[in-house]
Amino acid sequence: MKIIFKRMSIFLLTSFLTYQAFAQEKGLDIDIDINKKEPEWYRQPWVWVVGGAVFILLLVALLRGGKKS
Repeated sequence: MKIIFKRMSIFLLTSFLTYQAFAQEKGLDIDIDINKKEPEWYRQPWVWVVGGAVFILLLVALLRGGKKS
């Protein structure tokens, strides 16, 4: 009885996975314009410069904060 249940469950699982694989192959025919006028905020160089400066300032503040002088 266990073997029959095991075989049935494996058959159902593989059938479900095959159904999912066929469902993923179907695509949508929608034209999407990926060329935006303005780039995203993380693609602008000044964001990386400001972020790097803030990171360095925080790093220096944390490293020097423990010293008593």
